[in-house]
Amino acid sequence: MGNHSMFSEFILLGLSSNLQSQVLLFVLFLVIYLLTLMGNLIMLLVIRLDPHLHTPMYFFLGQLSFLDLCHSSVTVPKMLENLLSERKTIFVESCLAQAFFVFTTGGTEACLLAVMAYDRYVAISSPLLYGQVMSSQLCVRLVWGCWGLAFVDALINILLAANLDFCEDQTIPHFSCELSSLFPLSCSDTSVNFTLLLCSSVWHFFGTFVLIVSSYTRIVSTIMSISSTSGRSKAFSTCSSHLTTVILFYGSGFLSYLLPNSGTPLEMIFPLQYSVVTPMLNPLIYSLQNKEVKAAIRRMFRKYMNSRT
Repeated sequence: MGNHSMFSEFILLGLSSNLQSQVLLFVLFLVIYLLTLMGNLIMLLVIRLDPHLHTPMYFFLGQLSFLDLCHSSVTVPKMLENLLSERKTIFVESCLAQAFFVFTTGGTEACLLAVMAYDRYVAISSPLLYGQVMSSQLCVRLVWGCWGLAFVDALINILLAANLDFCEDQTIPHFSCELSSLFPLSCSDTSVNFTLLLCSSVWHFFGTFVLIVSSYTRIVSTIMSISSTSGRSKAFSTCSSHLTTVILFYGSGFLSYLLPNSGTPLEMIFPLQYSVVTPMLNPLIYSLQNKEVKAAIRRMFRKYMNSRT
């Protein structure tokens, strides 16, 4: 940042100014964060150790669990610290770093959900060729592509934001740093920054959403062509977990960015949904709705209990 700022810290207003509410929120979000860590680590461990889950679908699911761990760990620890702190501050450099990692993990997850939708389309439309089409090399390249696109996009946005002069209000009416909340604090011209962020958002979220809708349109068309009811039900069940995750991620994300700013705490409900709650729910969604994951967890638990006796 150099001499671009007349102050070294931002103030994160957080979720509440009431002391009792802050303590209750701290306990609530600490429990949610611990459940997020436990659930996603278990998913990673089960997918890693169980040979039955060494397929493209579970490879992508493991990447999703890793992303949820990263995304949650970028925002929640600082939020927990500020809930118990009188001075809810964050260094300007730390704020930009947090915004970078939020952007990177969020953009990567959007791309990954689009890749997972394509994976489900191939599995349903061409089950006999699924292993050939979704080869391990292609899966790895797709994941690296997701990370690479999001990383480069976030880096360009953050480098441009690092040249802004922050010399007005220090307060951020949020529990974490996001680029969109930093622009109103700058006395520089942010039109280029805003345009770049808008283009990035259109690409990462609206663009990937269109790809997901396209994949599911073809999936529905393929499922409806299946003659047997049981066959249609089985085909749809392979997509239900992913579809639930997509609705949670994009629903809260779109509502968060599309609703007008009113300056009320209610605005933070949707950012909390995709930053804090969804990473906790994803392992539950994929474990409760997936027979193979539940069977793998039971096998791992039995193996652990047998090793103890």
